[in-house]
Amino acid sequence: MKKRIHFGFVLVYALVSYFCSCSAFYLPGLAPVSFCEDGKGGEDCQTEIQLFVNRLDSVESVLPYEYDVFDFCKDAKEMRPSENLGQVLFGERIESSPYKFKFKQDEKCKAVCTKNYKKGNQDDTTKLDFLKMGMHLNYQHHWIIDNMPVTWCYDVEDGQKYCNPGFPIGCFVTGDGRAKDACVINAEFNKKNTYYVFNHVDIKITYHSGAEEGWRGARLVAATLEPKSIKNTDEKNPSCEGGNPMEVPGEFNSDVSVVYTYSVTFEENNSIKWASRWDYILVSMPHTNIQWFSIMNSLVIVLFLSGMVAMIMLRTLHKDIARYNQVDQEDLIKLPSSKEKSFLPHEDAQEESGWKQVHGDVFRPPRKGMLLSVFLGQGAQISIMTFITLFLACLGFLSPANRGALMTCAVVLWVLLGTPAGYVSARLYKTFGGEKWKTNVLLTALLCPGIVFADFFLMNLILWVEGSSAAIPFGTLVAILALWFGISVPLTFVGAYFGFKKPAIEQPVRTNQIPRQIPEQSFFTKPIPGIVMGGILPFGCIFIQLFFILNSIWSHQMYYMFGFLFLVFIILLITCSEATILLCYFHLCAEDYHWWWRSFLTSGFTAVYLFIYAVHYFFSKLQIIGAASTILYFGYTMIMVLIFFLFTGTIGFFACFWFVNKIYSVVKVD
Repeated sequence: MKKRIHFGFVLVYALVSYFCSCSAFYLPGLAPVSFCEDGKGGEDCQTEIQLFVNRLDSVESVLPYEYDVFDFCKDAKEMRPSENLGQVLFGERIESSPYKFKFKQDEKCKAVCTKNYKKGNQDDTTKLDFLKMGMHLNYQHHWIIDNMPVTWCYDVEDGQKYCNPGFPIGCFVTGDGRAKDACVINAEFNKKNTYYVFNHVDIKITYHSGAEEGWRGARLVAATLEPKSIKNTDEKNPSCEGGNPMEVPGEFNSDVSVVYTYSVTFEENNSIKWASRWDYILVSMPHTNIQWFSIMNSLVIVLFLSGMVAMIMLRTLHKDIARYNQVDQEDLIKLPSSKEKSFLPHEDAQEESGWKQVHGDVFRPPRKGMLLSVFLGQGAQISIMTFITLFLACLGFLSPANRGALMTCAVVLWVLLGTPAGYVSARLYKTFGGEKWKTNVLLTALLCPGIVFADFFLMNLILWVEGSSAAIPFGTLVAILALWFGISVPLTFVGAYFGFKKPAIEQPVRTNQIPRQIPEQSFFTKPIPGIVMGGILPFGCIFIQLFFILNSIWSHQMYYMFGFLFLVFIILLITCSEATILLCYFHLCAEDYHWWWRSFLTSGFTAVYLFIYAVHYFFSKLQIIGAASTILYFGYTMIMVLIFFLFTGTIGFFACFWFVNKIYSVVKVD
């Protein structure tokens, strides 16, 4: 039997590893674009390469801004490609730029535009101050060519090369001569209290020729650049070789003129396939070994918990149940005052453990049963949404190439999964003996989503005030409300209708009319210590993975390892279930039958550790400054904590619900 279980575990692990291979980056069916030289193009082959620009962000500020806010060169015929819901919610603002290239036509030091700032002009002073602020906070450009980020590749420690999907707009040397951020790359950036604008870029576009592949033209497989600061005085005849860097003094005492230029070269490389053109970016992120360490760490925790649960189920409970049920008929004493067939074991065999003594109270409805059922309904909705989203991402459907697809998928799934939320909430509320079904349905549909939307709306107000590109347009907010009230709420009503229509969940034992008195509990079996201890092991499974997730959200690093994330998600489900079952068994043995809320809060307390870790991450890893950025960070963190609380609490509750029903249905005590 053990060999079969071990083989099954290995088989499942191998299948998950195969399907969740982190090489599945691309959305299946994403069509490549072919490029041809000028004069040889057609409908199936483009000749012009359009460079798009995205929002600018910084690790020192939560506030992203649109490209145009910094007074960079604008496209004469500006156009914005259509954006999905996820891109809008993440604050992405993609637009065309004046950087346009002809395929295989190299350009050298071509001027784009000149920006002049006149001393004494208030409008120019405001624009220049905003540009300085961007350099001071190390705001990063994000450029896109053929739906692929233009990267800045540079050497890091141990001779490794890191390819950053963004590059700074400039850098700053402080008043005491300390070079900040990118200013360390050039010894000429040494003037105190001076800003250096990266106004020139050397772009290299690598393509794969289709001459031997059976398709016309060529396909772009890489786009890299190197930012430079070069002072040009003549826009008509710019010189991009040598010269002094483009300085912007800290004090605006004289006119400033910034000439933006670029150079572009094309390089053929047929060894890089189009389907793997993101590899050079992802390989430069050295996280694989750490990820496997996280998986092994989590598996050890799961094996430890599984061993303890197996010991309880196979040894302790098995002996208790066997001793209880194998009492001979002749040793049973009939109660003369009872009209029913109630029996008690003989005194010699009557050594019941604590969990059997509370059989008449273990299914007594909990206090605040409506609130618990509402939480469980929303938790079920979130759990199913998370599983499907991660599974699709693991298969490659929600790759980085398909921008905003992850958030769009999550929102759409949540809206469509209102029926399970209403069904679970209604069924449990009816089992608890509740009768206010209208209130239950309304709270299920509105309470938790309302809290999230209120928090989100307040954060959006701050973004509006700050003029950030992450501010959601009013039309999008109306669309979100329409999805919520037009689709999710009606589906919740439908689920609740079927949930109330079905009979209450049948309990294996009857509940006594008079509650049993709970004996004095030890410190470790009291509610608060047990709940606090219950969230430690599940959090231990995820904290390494959590570091990379927070990096992708707040440090703007690319996250693509959904295979690892899906494995950790499965391990988290198992750990929450087993930890809650263990503590539930210990509390029942201590004759404490209040397990309904405790099972939910035990695994749900993992969210509190998540919040503590987020606070630690804020103060130790991030360099965020400013009151607005701080409020935004903790505001969005609270949304994440609430969602995680509902998810983990629901998993622990249903695991404990199954466990309690299982053991008392086997014993069949009345």
